[in-house]
Amino acid sequence: MMRPHHVRPAVWPWLLLALLVALILLPLVQTIVLAFTATLDHQGVAAGSVGLTNFRNILATPALMASVGNSLIYVLLNVAFCLIAGLPAAYAFARYRFVGDRHLLLLMLAFRVTPPVVLSLPIFILFAQVGLVNSPVGIALVHCLFNLPIAIWILESFIAAVPREYDETAFIDGHSRSSYFFRYLIPAIAPGIGVTAFFCFIFSWVEVVFARILTVTAGKPITMAINALFSFRTDIGLVMAMTVLSLLPGVLMIWLVRNHIARGFTIRV
Repeated sequence: MMRPHHVRPAVWPWLLLALLVALILLPLVQTIVLAFTATLDHQGVAAGSVGLTNFRNILATPALMASVGNSLIYVLLNVAFCLIAGLPAAYAFARYRFVGDRHLLLLMLAFRVTPPVVLSLPIFILFAQVGLVNSPVGIALVHCLFNLPIAIWILESFIAAVPREYDETAFIDGHSRSSYFFRYLIPAIAPGIGVTAFFCFIFSWVEVVFARILTVTAGKPITMAINALFSFRTDIGLVMAMTVLSLLPGVLMIWLVRNHIARGFTIRV
């Protein structure tokens, strides 16, 4: 009687996955290690020492701390602007039909893929005239200009998934449109709002073109502060500490909306 051959599971997919994880995590691990390592001699701290020297230097440097605050201000403003403007616009696209509505939505998405450097000069001239250069508010408005099409596109798909009978039932019960919007629709599309906030946050946090152009002398975000640390004698440990610090808000954002993001992508698919 012949024994059945034992089928061994394929090993190479797991090896490829392990290699991919290593390639992703290795730079991050190296960044974290260098963040806690003094790469230059400091007062009372020799190069190569492990500790919190780099982070203490960040706290002791007003320009670096101001850049963190500037980034948080314009990113949070950008998310708020995108949601405030995107929700009514997405509701209009999802619930009403007018000539060219799909074409208009496609046109907005096409505008999103326009290289930012193409619009950098006219935006700088316009913002200089209205006093929004060197201001986190100016960067937030520009980022909203590019993130709003994505916000409308994501929110429109979630609102369209809510049956129209949901609206009609609320209106029959005596709710106004604003009451329905805040008490019923927004809780119903909370996953979509989470996905939208996540993308707007990430796109705004990592953007550097307008952050460089619109912050000539003040209001510099954390990306520009990190770039300014590079010199002939760069303190790599300080750069890596700022890099680790720049990762924390993104990680916190992912943790706060993790449930909405998971549900949102499931509904989206």
